[in-house]
Amino acid sequence: MWPESEKTEELLGAVREGNAEAVNKLIDRHRDAILRLVRMRLDRRIQPRGGVSDVVQDVFIEANRRLQKYLQDPIMPFHLWLRQIAKDRIIDAHRRHRVSAKRSVDREQPAHVPADMDHSSMAIANQLVDGEITPMAAATQRELASRVEQTITELPEQDRDILLMRHYEFLSNQEVAEALGLSQPAASMRYLRAIRRMRELLLADNQEDLP
Repeated sequence: MWPESEKTEELLGAVREGNAEAVNKLIDRHRDAILRLVRMRLDRRIQPRGGVSDVVQDVFIEANRRLQKYLQDPIMPFHLWLRQIAKDRIIDAHRRHRVSAKRSVDREQPAHVPADMDHSSMAIANQLVDGEITPMAAATQRELASRVEQTITELPEQDRDILLMRHYEFLSNQEVAEALGLSQPAASMRYLRAIRRMRELLLADNQEDLP
């Protein structure tokens, strides 16, 4: 999902040298990844009102404004820095629209999985159940992917977030640790806990479907 870092570093070096065209290339290089991230995490009740394009535009405006400060002190890899700006703008969008009075306006709303990421849903399902969900219980691959996507929305926010980061954003454990401000062992433990909880939910759902 995220562009490889070597080319990004080359572009950052060019920006440091005053190459204005490199700024545009840097933004264009990450546009698809940010679009997918916003589509995944922005509440669907906001999206039909042009929310996705508005948030993506806000992300790059903010990134362009803060880029020189980042170059002076790159506290994390560029894509993680850009990702954090995107998450902040998503929270802002939820706050503005106040989609649910029962939720804190500072929290992200439940994420959903874009249709073009079904392969990620299948991959995580296969890893989690490993044959324990039978062909009879899960008649089609699409049904199994749908179960994974639904189960993700039922998880606590912390568990949901780390599963999305690892399996849908394709971030490594090291990248997750940096993004969340955790040690790598702590990030790994959080991920394993989320996997365990999701596995339990999927298997419980499977048992309910058995005759």
